[in-house]
Amino acid sequence: MQNPRRTSTKQLGQVLIERGVIDHEQVLMAITYQREKGGLFGEVLVQLKFATEEDIAQALTCQYGFPYLPLANYEIDQEVISTIPENVCLQFCLIPVDKIGKSLTLAMADPLNQNAIDDVELITGATVQAFVSTSSDIKEAIARYYKPAS
Repeated sequence: MQNPRRTSTKQLGQVLIERGVIDHEQVLMAITYQREKGGLFGEVLVQLKFATEEDIAQALTCQYGFPYLPLANYEIDQEVISTIPENVCLQFCLIPVDKIGKSLTLAMADPLNQNAIDDVELITGATVQAFVSTSSDIKEAIARYYKPAS
């Protein structure tokens, strides 16, 4: 997969400010927190309760043009699930949602993670189409679809 190109040159914080999700002071607080503790900026905003996961996912959609895919009411075929091992899904916080020919659609918490995309393409032999979803949605879907057979 080619590197995603920004559809906006604005930083995540700026996009969230313009959407009325956070203010400048919260951006500065989050940057300070991120420098001390590490982590992705969007995750830091969620940890500090300045933004929701959905706010971050939709801002990434604005920034990079990734489609947003909420998974709560989405049914995934078990054959599609079997294309990627559970440990890979957990490691990269992603889940396969559809496969048409050699094209595999993934819901990813971080659709900018090129290592995850490269690994999935290597494992599956498919070309990845990335969608953005929240990490909570993805973790719930992993728990639902990879649950042990009874």
